[in-house]
Formats: sequence, structure tokens, C-alpha cells
Amino acid sequence: MISDTINNIINEQINKEFYSGYLYLSMSAHLKELGLFGFAKWTRLQAKEEVEHGLKLFDYLIERNSFVTLKQIRTPEFEFNGITSIFNTIYEHEKCITESVMKIAKAAEEECDRTTLSFIDWFINEQIEEEQNVKNIIKRLELFGDDKTSLFLMDKELGERAK
Repeated sequence: MISDTINNIINEQINKEFYSGYLYLSMSAHLKELGLFGFAKWTRLQAKEEVEHGLKLFDYLIERNSFVTLKQIRTPEFEFNGITSIFNTIYEHEKCITESVMKIAKAAEEECDRTTLSFIDWFINEQIEEEQNVKNIIKRLELFGDDKTSLFLMDKELGERAK
């Protein structure tokens, strides 16, 4: 069994991951309303991935004979200010998730909990990838500006995401 401190911080992370799923679904709905179906698909798949991250943490607590405490998930934003604004919001959110994951790693280090430390390394690497993917999308959106052809092509490309 893991310590109460580690248990609590992982339960908090489960909530954050499920909230991330809600946030991405909110964005997906908005993008679909705008007719940006590729961006909508990308954010919807991202929502699924975030829920999977929450479930991975959920399963870890159970495997360690610890307790899962599910808390209320707050309501995500529903109004956005354009496509670049959406992805800037995503980037800032992912940076917060990275910081939160790093807190788990720090707590595990302080408690010499090598099992949790090893487990959380996967999330750290995942967050590096998440931030870079979003940053790359933002760079392209900023580069293209208001060019509708580029936005169309990018929408098509993001719509080809398989998982």
C-alpha cells in the first residue's frame, strides 16, 4: 500500500485527467460547431486519451491496494476566442498537468517510493510529448494567420489522426 500523501495526490491527478477529458470534449463540440471537423476529431481523441490516463492512475491505486476517491469534476470552459486561442488554452492546460505530474514524482522521491516514481515516469514522458504536439500546432496556426486554405489543410491533416 502506498502512503496517504501519494494516495491523495494521485487521486487529485485522476480528477485532473478526467477534467482534461471534459475540457477537450468541450473544445471538440465548439470546433465541430465551427465546421472544423478535423480539429474537432483531434480534440475528441485527446479527450479519450486523457480519460485513459485517469484510468491508468485509477488502476495503479487499486493494484497498490490503495483507495480511489473520485471527486466532482468541475465544468470546463464552453466559450472560446478562435482556434489559436483554443490551442493556447490547451498548451497552458497541458503545462499545468505536467507540473501536477512532477509533484507526484517529487512526493514519490521524498518518500523513497520507487514503484510510484517508476510508474509516474511514463506520465512525465507523455506530458513532454503532449506539450510539444500542441506547441507545434500553435506554431503552424500562428504562421498561417487568417489564411483559410492553410486552415483547411491543417483541419484535414488533424482529422486523419487515428488515436
